[in-house]
Amino acid sequence: MLQLLEGKFRSLLSAVRATFPQEPPSVAAVGTAIEFPWRYRWHQLPRRSAGPGMSPAERAQAKARAAAVAEATLGSELWSLALYQGYLDVPSRIFKGVTYRLRMGRRIEVRTDPGVVAPWPLQYLCINPVYPLPEEEFFAQIYLYVRDREDIVIRVAAPQPWDQDLGRTF
Repeated sequence: MLQLLEGKFRSLLSAVRATFPQEPPSVAAVGTAIEFPWRYRWHQLPRRSAGPGMSPAERAQAKARAAAVAEATLGSELWSLALYQGYLDVPSRIFKGVTYRLRMGRRIEVRTDPGVVAPWPLQYLCINPVYPLPEEEFFAQIYLYVRDREDIVIRVAAPQPWDQDLGRTF
């Protein structure tokens, strides 16, 4: 009986493994390079670095693609406003009288209406990407999170006493 169960388990495991390949598809199979940045450790990189071996031309291409992604994500009008002002203000849906000021490559500034007590004792919230991203692309991601998933931002953001550049954007 035990051998029968073991045999069925092994065949089920083989079927599952066949469904989910262990290795990423080859470049030839998909016709373009696929990156898996979450599989690497990025702690050793200097702040604001795009990653090891990225040339200035590749960095410029990444920034141009990121700007196109940000514009497609936010829409032309909102993206133009962000570029003109240097920030976007997103009102909180959870805390009355609280606004999040989002700036590219910077921490989130928590602003309050007069007489409103801020939900955090510190004025800035820090969220960094896991791996290096162009600041324009991360800005669009943070905008969507603050607008649509503020609960996650509240849970993961680290309150900070001062403003500064984000460490893993370039």
